[in-house]
Amino acid sequence: MLLLSTLPFKTQKSMPTGSDNRGTGLLLQAGMIRQTMAGAYNFTTLGLRVLRHIETIVREEMDAAGAREVLMTALGTRESWEKTDRWDSVDVLFKLPAAEGKEYALNPTHEEIVTPLVGEFIQSYKDLDACSVYQIQWKFRNEKRAKSGLLRGREFLMKDAYSFHRNQEELDTYFEVMHAAYDRIFSRLGLADSTYYTFASGGDFSKYSYEFQTELSIGEDEIFLCEKCGQSHNKEIIDPEAFVCVECGHTVCEKKIASEVANIFKLGSRFADAFDLKYQDQDGAVQKIVMGCYGIGISRLMGVIAEKFADEKGLIWPASIAPYSHTIIVIGDHIAEARQLAEKLESEGHSVLIDDRNTGFGAKAGDVDLIGIPNRII
Repeated sequence: MLLLSTLPFKTQKSMPTGSDNRGTGLLLQAGMIRQTMAGAYNFTTLGLRVLRHIETIVREEMDAAGAREVLMTALGTRESWEKTDRWDSVDVLFKLPAAEGKEYALNPTHEEIVTPLVGEFIQSYKDLDACSVYQIQWKFRNEKRAKSGLLRGREFLMKDAYSFHRNQEELDTYFEVMHAAYDRIFSRLGLADSTYYTFASGGDFSKYSYEFQTELSIGEDEIFLCEKCGQSHNKEIIDPEAFVCVECGHTVCEKKIASEVANIFKLGSRFADAFDLKYQDQDGAVQKIVMGCYGIGISRLMGVIAEKFADEKGLIWPASIAPYSHTIIVIGDHIAEARQLAEKLESEGHSVLIDDRNTGFGAKAGDVDLIGIPNRII
């Protein structure tokens, strides 16, 4: 249990000025986050608990999908990024000068790190029977204009996973395993009904990439849903004036404003080739390896959920990620009874925040609405 009187981070009576969206404003007002600079935020005790609960859901579903957790370096070498021809082509790459004239990259993604890391352990086709890894780590993007609070930052928490396969068919099969895992994640976060599996540009990797776009009034993407089959399309791959569904060919669609919360790619052999990563098949012949990449924004999801579910009184967290499951508001000299009740609730698997502050009931009731804990006991 946590006694609110012991928490150094306080709520504010009104939403701070300067926030460009309500979700971020409420997180600031609730004392859950604080900005260090544009696009970079600190997470205080209650905000960190929300972030960790999102992490836990993502971690559980990645483990269930057969991916194994690792933790890779935030720094990458210039040589690795030059091997993949991305040192000069990734415009958001932070480049850091170092001793002896060297330069390092502050990784926004980890293909340049994970490929040689996993490649060291791959020789035979047997090493690719189950080869998928993931991490949850802070990433960095040199955004020219960081905006929308946690929705687009220069520093953000991300889950990125990478899979390695003997051929395209095996990649295609595992890709759908990850697709299903992502569907479960968004269901557990309360976003299943408003998150769309969206075809988007594949860039250098494939014909399409696949985004998960959550409907959000302040989102920066436009998506178009086919009214026949329901397939979602990012604006970048279709002509909105003459829509044709890439899945079924239907020509009528519905436009929605959305925010991208995740994406999955079929990378092919580009990164494996750059690091000369191959394997020997059953006949001893040397074969190429193909890869998949699967990203999901942890801190971005926190910002999206804060914005999406807030009401006029404050934040409304889904029960699965709320900082605590229960708040006990203490009126008068009843802290002993509150502690006893909290212990009982915790023995049943709940988590409890006790508001034992020396303030009036109105302030306590207002703060519990602001913070967004689902169950309240007076």
